[in-house]
Amino acid sequence: MSDKLTVLIIAAHPDDEVLGCGGAIARHVSRGDAVNVLFLADGATSRQGAGDTELQSRRQAARAASESLGAQPPRFLDFPDNRMDGIPLLDIVQTIEAVLDEVDPVTVYTHHGGDLNVDHRVVHQAAVTACRPLPGRNVRKIYAFETPSSTEWNTTATGPVFAPSHFVDISGFIETKLKALACYEEEIPPFPHARSLKALEALAILRGTSVGIGAAEAFEVIRQIEA
Repeated sequence: MSDKLTVLIIAAHPDDEVLGCGGAIARHVSRGDAVNVLFLADGATSRQGAGDTELQSRRQAARAASESLGAQPPRFLDFPDNRMDGIPLLDIVQTIEAVLDEVDPVTVYTHHGGDLNVDHRVVHQAAVTACRPLPGRNVRKIYAFETPSSTEWNTTATGPVFAPSHFVDISGFIETKLKALACYEEEIPPFPHARSLKALEALAILRGTSVGIGAAEAFEVIRQIEA
């Protein structure tokens, strides 16, 4: 039996995958794992005046980021940005299930369920629903990542506070993560914004030092089955 894994990242918007688990993606790739990325919302159309040019630019950035990390070319579903709460959950779940059938992942990463961003919350619920442990499904691990400028901006009225219990050492991959994030040049505000490169590096150091290593990404364990 091969030790190599098939991994699926289920993210709301292009750039969420790098913000939340770019280091983990690079680490998986370094070990020979196949990493697939699925974006559910287009990430652009909620902005005033945004059109096809902005949408294509965001897609191109996502492709460049995946290539930089060594992941497979991303898939785009193009649900309306910041309006996913207006779509029947079943419709979203079924689109994810189709990708699960195609990719057959063992490990899945998705959003924290209490994020301020409504698309993140919907994607979390839809991903966990699609990955329910039915016969024939091979998903053994599901991890929820934090998305800076959404996860830490929530309140207890929005949902549960992010409480990580799984940490991935990205000490050797922090530069790879920041390089991939730089592909989303238009989405990176200056420091001290939470999505700035400096803030992302600081968060990785904070998560690392909280468990005694140089840099880490933090996750909540949704499911973890050990053979």
